[in-house]
Amino acid sequence: MKTKHLLTGAVASVAMLAGAQSALAAGHGEGITVGYFLEWPMPFQYAKQMGTYDEALGAPVTWVSFDTGTAMSAAMASGDVQLSVSQGVPPFVVATSAGQDLQILDVAVSYSDNDNCVVRAELEIDKDSADELAGKKVAVPLGTAAHYGFLKQMDHFGVALDSLTIVDMAPAEGQAALAQGAVDMACGWGGALRRMKESGNTLLTGAEKEELGILVFDVTSGPTSFVAENSDMVAAFLKVTAEANAMWADEANHAEMLPVIAEDAGMSEEDTASTMATFVFPNVADQLSAKWLGGGAQEFMKGVADVFVESGSIDAAKASYADNVNTGPLTTASQ
Repeated sequence: MKTKHLLTGAVASVAMLAGAQSALAAGHGEGITVGYFLEWPMPFQYAKQMGTYDEALGAPVTWVSFDTGTAMSAAMASGDVQLSVSQGVPPFVVATSAGQDLQILDVAVSYSDNDNCVVRAELEIDKDSADELAGKKVAVPLGTAAHYGFLKQMDHFGVALDSLTIVDMAPAEGQAALAQGAVDMACGWGGALRRMKESGNTLLTGAEKEELGILVFDVTSGPTSFVAENSDMVAAFLKVTAEANAMWADEANHAEMLPVIAEDAGMSEEDTASTMATFVFPNVADQLSAKWLGGGAQEFMKGVADVFVESGSIDAAKASYADNVNTGPLTTASQ
């Protein structure tokens, strides 16, 4: 299994770009650019379509879609993107472990049932026969939440990584390869995961993964320099997001919000509703609690980094990721 050079190559590129971050804090009076995912429906997209962010920030927000959180890190390093909504924790950890100066600003969504690996149906492999994966070909988006979950699952089942052929593929690419029989298992999330399940089965449920300590959540992130010099703008952005989450929490608003979110996500209303039913959007008080940004997220990031080091995916972990969490703007947003 030769994945380290693939992931560390991407990390090296991010590290070289990290020097560009110092220029991010200036020149955004005319607006900012924010990264997000298609086929990943969230309440913020209602506010996005309604122009609420533009109004709250007093400047236009340009939205750019990405396939992976690792691509988000690279875009933030190059200065093309100032904030990323729903970046996975593992790609955030990969980037910061390589020296990129990023900060977590909120907990965007928790979704243990919406990030997983799917085995091709013809193989008839389930959790009781997972050892039969040895020698198989697997599509994994390296450096992402799906990669972390894959590593933890293989460790749980005792499947040696060097017995697998691992190919770095974005979820949509992995789904296509699985459907064509080009790979035996594929890992991903969102719409791609939903389509993967048409070709096979998962090994573990979301609840079973959580029992193994496989938490799956995304964050809003940004370069430290940009956040420091634009804290009021960041707080305003997070406040709009929190208000959209609170609006979605009241089911009476679903009829109004769902069509707008579905259109923005590029999904049908039925698929959007079923996907969002597997999502949890913590309120601000919960996000600031010990479970999340009050300590839990920092500890979890250290655990993710250590797993990546042990698997040979990254060279080294930071001693602590405490400096990579900034609750200041979110606290301001809650006032």
